[in-house]
Amino acid sequence: MLLLTRKLGENIRIGDDVKITIVEVKGNHVKLGIDAPPNVKVHREEIYERIQQENRRAQELKDNGPAAPPAKDPSENDPDSQR
Repeated sequence: MLLLTRKLGENIRIGDDVKITIVEVKGNHVKLGIDAPPNVKVHREEIYERIQQENRRAQELKDNGPAAPPAKDPSENDPDSQR
């Protein structure tokens, strides 16, 4: 992992197309500005993880088909059944 130190208003470049700017620093919070072309997806880590989870779930459904509904208890339709 590359570690960089930047001050307010300074930038970091990733390749030719992505520029990250330090916009604000308050206590232990840092606000970043990210300039990237539309084809570069930029997400917070927790959002990225959720997207990956949904993609895995969708792939499983595609591979295995939808899950079968749970079997009904036959006693539910039997009026003489005691609960």
